[in-house]
Amino acid sequence: MVLAANLGFPRIGVKRELKTAVESYWAGNSTVEALQATAKELRARHWKLQAEKGIQHIPSNDFSFYDHVLDTTCMVGAVPERYNFNGDTVDLGTFFAMARGEQTAARDVVAMEMTKWLDTNYHYLVPEFEGAQNFALKSRKAVDEFKEALALGIKTKPVLVGPVSYLLLGKCKGADFDRLDLLPKLLPVYVQLLNELKAAGAEWVQLDEPFLVTDLTPSQQKAFTTAYTALKASGLNILVATYFEALGDNLQTAVNLPVQALHIDLVRAPQQLDAVLNALPADKSLSLGVVDGRNIWRTDLDKALAAAEKAVAKLGKERVIIAGSCSLLHSPVDLAEETKLDAEFKSWLAFATQKLEEIATLTNALNKGVASVSAQLETSRNAIASRSSSNRVHNPAVKQRLAAVTKDMANRKHPFAQRREAQVKALGLPLFPTTTIGSFPQTPEVRKYRADLKRGDITEAQYNAAMEEKIRDVVTYQEEIGIDVLVHGEFERNDMVEYFGELLEGYAFTKNGWVQSYGSRCVKPPIIFGDVNRPVAMTVEWTAFAQKLTKSWMKGMLTGPITMLQWAFVRDDQPRSETCRQIALAIRDEVADLEKAGIKIIQIDEPAIREGLPIRKADWAAYLNWAVEAFRLSASVVDDSTQIHTHMCYSEFNDIMPSIGAMDADVISIETSRSQMELLESFEEYKYPNEIGPGVYDIHSPRIPSEAWMVDLLKKSIRSLDAQQIWVNPDCGLKTRKWAEVKPALAAMVNAARTMRKEVAGARTAAE
Repeated sequence: MVLAANLGFPRIGVKRELKTAVESYWAGNSTVEALQATAKELRARHWKLQAEKGIQHIPSNDFSFYDHVLDTTCMVGAVPERYNFNGDTVDLGTFFAMARGEQTAARDVVAMEMTKWLDTNYHYLVPEFEGAQNFALKSRKAVDEFKEALALGIKTKPVLVGPVSYLLLGKCKGADFDRLDLLPKLLPVYVQLLNELKAAGAEWVQLDEPFLVTDLTPSQQKAFTTAYTALKASGLNILVATYFEALGDNLQTAVNLPVQALHIDLVRAPQQLDAVLNALPADKSLSLGVVDGRNIWRTDLDKALAAAEKAVAKLGKERVIIAGSCSLLHSPVDLAEETKLDAEFKSWLAFATQKLEEIATLTNALNKGVASVSAQLETSRNAIASRSSSNRVHNPAVKQRLAAVTKDMANRKHPFAQRREAQVKALGLPLFPTTTIGSFPQTPEVRKYRADLKRGDITEAQYNAAMEEKIRDVVTYQEEIGIDVLVHGEFERNDMVEYFGELLEGYAFTKNGWVQSYGSRCVKPPIIFGDVNRPVAMTVEWTAFAQKLTKSWMKGMLTGPITMLQWAFVRDDQPRSETCRQIALAIRDEVADLEKAGIKIIQIDEPAIREGLPIRKADWAAYLNWAVEAFRLSASVVDDSTQIHTHMCYSEFNDIMPSIGAMDADVISIETSRSQMELLESFEEYKYPNEIGPGVYDIHSPRIPSEAWMVDLLKKSIRSLDAQQIWVNPDCGLKTRKWAEVKPALAAMVNAARTMRKEVAGARTAAE
């Protein structure tokens, strides 16, 4: 019989219960016992739900308090030395210190680096490896959670990050070396864990190896064979899961691994099915990822069923598994919570819970016949037809404007060197100018104002008055501590993407469509369902109001087109590039209006440009061409003297520096504090000509950096860049931080910039 499987389920809870519990624990308002109780309840709820929906391969160990890669680091005992861990089991305190940093009398440490999980907006904690790295089993979380489910009468399929992908996800510390040289030391830990799972009663285990769809060298391909030859001795049935791309030139490596099943993504890479079917040995099963785990559109069941029937015809029912394309971690939990969406639009959607139903429907169609699911198939057909023909999706005026775009519209009037002269004259900023990335703390009071407005408890006039008061306060605060380029604080914004999407046509929004971005940070991506258009100005009134309050420069804050695209659930009925260009024109209009209102510095944030990079290098050029064009289209409407900033965070830029340069922003700000300015090396090697703000304050950690710490980072920065190029700013927006953390950190940042001005001026005087 064909089996119904799931690769992973959202861990946050339909009401973000995990976020609430974790943040309460961090704040000292609840106990570790209360935190563990919430986690246990969520796990049980999700296992039972999957069983009720007809899923047979139900995952366990897909739960995490912060990140599953960090869980793996704890499992194999790869805790960096600075955390002073020497126990038998990694404790929760050490776990959270690795994730967030810690600043206590007992331990003052920075967090581990964080970056994007392949081409998603999920962030993972980057493993750190040394040449003499040793591994040991230091967490039995996978075994404990399997037993926990078993006690409920549910035999799960534990999920682990595969050993080869785990090493490739990490980075070398100290002298450079081949991370895969550590594989012989790592594999015994995996073997020990698999043996313990087998002893506990597990029959199947899922090992995620997403690197099997990336560009691999022959030695890296060989490492997979080496690893799974060692792991097969456990006697467990092993499913190797790949996703987000086709196996391509790794096909033979993947199908010949000594495992019982292979999972492939047929949503992102449907073209690989025939090749995999023809190459799969007779002793292996194939898991078909035919339900989209990364988007919210209802599955075209007829199309998915056709692919599944082809596999069954080739392999037989006993060797076919129906599943989502990837873990449902990237999907909201349950569409049933969306009570305010209209019936037609809601019929187009499927969240994680509904995707389980789709998996079960397809499985039943294969096992019991199409007639057994005729009602579900008819519902699917009606929804697909409704969406494709809907007038709310298509706007001819938007398509006409896009067709009229010329190449010159994506170019500034003059090159950067000429613009810089105009900006220096117009802006009059000091050496090492200070600024922030945009947002200031969104306190409970600020969030309550927004909630009260939505409920109708206060009028729009009362809400606007409250926001104006917050803006006055934050402008005054920035002036008092001496920040050079101010921001208005973004108190009126719920989210850097959602806020803009709510003011654009072609977007829709959910009430509880939350997904995890990192740790307790959850986002509610908007849904781009139709052609995008800006009917009214979005930020001009607030920014202009703030500028009138100060003689300092006020920075306009916008989210760029690539990030607006990447951080949304995007329509799949036209190329992503076309949707992105539509958004770029909307942002372009906003940029033009900000300049007309007297705003001379405008930041267009693009933290997702690296995230959008295709997994295969052969596809990079096409993406980078349209992504860079979209950014330039949004920014190039201004005069030379208007300064365009952009912000990017938690990304590796080495491979795409020419494209970063081609964006031609006057100033770029990036995350560098966790990496101790390592990211600047790529800017140095590229000889990046424009100005750059290397973040000196890690805002994703509660740790408050000292002035000396920031001065040290800035001294490292001028080894790579000219002092004239450097801005001083935090790594990211301050929205999630508390004022008690922000105020001393920003004061230290301003003082660090002043110290650097004196030191550089003194060095120049001495040299003269």
